[in-house]
Parts: sequence; C-alpha cells; structure tokens
Amino acid sequence: MTASAEYDVAVIGAGPAGASAARVAAEAGARVLMLERGALPRYKTCGGGLIGLSRAALPAGFTPPVRDRIDRLTFTLRGRLRRTWRADAPFIDLVYRDEFDAALTAAAVDAGAKLQEGVTVTGLEPAPGLVRIRTAEGEVTAGAVVGADGTSGRSGGYVGVRLAQVDLGLETEFAWPDASAGDWAGRVLIDWGPLPGSYGWVFPKGDALTVGVIAERGQGAATKEYLAALVDRAGVGGAPEIRSSGHLTRCRTDDSPLYRDRVLVAGDAAGLLEPWTREGISYALRSGRLAGAAAVAVARSDADALPLATAGYAAAVEAEFGAEMRAGRRFHTAFSRRPTLFHAAIGCAPPAWRLFRRLVGGETTLEHVAAHKSVDLALRVLSADRSLRSGQA
Repeated sequence: MTASAEYDVAVIGAGPAGASAARVAAEAGARVLMLERGALPRYKTCGGGLIGLSRAALPAGFTPPVRDRIDRLTFTLRGRLRRTWRADAPFIDLVYRDEFDAALTAAAVDAGAKLQEGVTVTGLEPAPGLVRIRTAEGEVTAGAVVGADGTSGRSGGYVGVRLAQVDLGLETEFAWPDASAGDWAGRVLIDWGPLPGSYGWVFPKGDALTVGVIAERGQGAATKEYLAALVDRAGVGGAPEIRSSGHLTRCRTDDSPLYRDRVLVAGDAAGLLEPWTREGISYALRSGRLAGAAAVAVARSDADALPLATAGYAAAVEAEFGAEMRAGRRFHTAFSRRPTLFHAAIGCAPPAWRLFRRLVGGETTLEHVAAHKSVDLALRVLSADRSLRSGQA
C-alpha cells in the first residue's frame, strides 16, 4: 500500500455506496477511512424500497432493518383505472434510509473501517502516489479515494461526471400509527403520472406512509401539484406530516468518466441510476462493492500500474450496469410517450404483471426484458412515434 498516505483508501459518504466500498476495502486488508458530512443516523430523501438486486448485494449475514414487506402492488393511471395484484410471496422490502445506511456503515466499521462524522469535504487535490482531501477540519491523505457523496458532492465534479437525465423527486412522510388503516400494510401504490416520464408512489413503513413523485427537472410547480393530488387521492392528507423533502436524481451519459487520477466515483456521485424507475439503492450497493475492490488496487499501484487499475474499474462498471442503463433509457423514452399502454400492460395483463414482478424480485433484468422480441419491437415502435405529444396519449 502507499506508505506516504495516512490511509490506503478514503471513502467520502456513508450511504449504501460508500459503506459498501469501505467494507469491501477493509475486508481486503486496507486501512480505510470513511468521511461522512452528517451524523448517523441521518435522514435521506428516498422511497426506501429494496428490490431483489438490492437484497442480493447486501453483505453476507446482514439483516436489513425492514419496516414492511410487500406482496401487493396497486397500479393507477393519473389516479384512475385502479388495479391491485398480489404476489405469492413478498418481493419488496421497505426501509427507512437513516436506519438502513447506519446499519451498512456499522458493518463497514465491524470490518475494520474507521468512521469520522460531521466532516465536510471542501476539495480534492492529486499528489504523487496519493490524494489530498481538504476538509473544514484539516487535510487527509489516501492512496485512493472513493467518492460516494451523492449528486451534490465534491467528487462527481472533480471527476467530471456528465449527465444524460436529471429528475426532481418530491416526498412527504405522514404519521400512520395504524398500519392496517387504508389497507396499506403489505401494499404499495404506483401511479403513472400526468407529466412525461413521471410516476408517484405510496410506501407503508409500519408507523408512517411515504408519499412521493418524480418527474423531469424544470417542472417544479407541476411536480408539486402532482404530489398534492396524489396525497389527496391516497386519502392520507389528514394525517400528521412528519417531513417534506426534495432531491435531484441524475443519470450519467454512457461515456461519462468514472475516475480521475486516484479518485473513483460510485452510486449517485457517478450518476449510476436506472433511468426509467430511477431505482438507485441496488446501483449504489453494487457499484460501491466494485469501487471498494478497485480502490484497493489503485492504492497498491504505482504511476505505471495506475491506468490499468482505474480502467479495470470502468470496465467492471460497464459490464455491471452499461446494458442495464441503456435498456432503462429505452423504457423511459417509451413510457414518457405512451404511459397509457404501460398501464394497460402492467396493470391489466397477467403476463406483463408477472414479468414486472420478476423484474422487481431480481429474477430478471431490464436488459433481458428489452431483448425479448415482442418487447424490443414495442420499444422500437413507441420510441419512433414522434407524432404524439409525450405523456399525453
């Protein structure tokens, strides 16, 4: 490892990507430091749904702090044409992100990583064989850095992440002490929304309901109106409000960089997000594992070996997420133009529902679904249909 650095690997951010990277690097024998701006547990705007790919990416023996397990899914189209499906077993777990992130970080600490909370990173600076991390409290040096500080952190800007899609998510949590009230226990609602590419959700979490919507950035007022309408239709408007929040989700371009010098980015900081559903937890967990392993290789590399180590990380990310994200963009384009057809298929046709359930359960991927002949043809037709206004059909 780099002898002149204080740490072999420094990880910025203690979310799912950062905690996963820190744990993997520590398990490989690296001296690991995690820098977290907040104090754990800290609130994070997120629906908190763990799909099959997320559960598969959790550490061995890790038990997530699940608040509800979902076996029923209700679909609506702009509040209408309601249809509820029931699966033969729970296929989504719901968590609070503050509890989930704190538990993942504890697993990284148990593996040997050191955690420093309340540390704000103000800049990154390359130096021979290491990276200098400037913070409000002083300077830290490491042989490699994993930037997992989210969409607004320093690392994405340092690396030069380029974006293909930016969306605005709005979310409100309501106190809901009786989980059976409104038949929400074990059931989530997905509403295909009125704005192009938009949808909303209601997620039960034991003593609370999370209601949120997401739509393309630049339509803030309309997105707020959509959230208010969804809250009213879901019948939760009279419940005490716990908190409201908003955040931007960002999807990278295919050619966006994933590293610069000895700094790697993962999760939201890298723009790794599924473009259609904007699911990011599984992307964060998986890319964090890849970044943690790659960071150990980077820290062990001299100047001559460094290009191979960093290129190896980029290749691993492409192999894991490239085709999946491209398929997600195809679905997002088609869905933005013809949400009614998506509802007709997933909400009303048993074969499409079973395929959707398998997708959420982790039994298949968007890449494989998009490669199916009938689905591929439908996506091609919908994507080429420019005679219809997006989201109005």
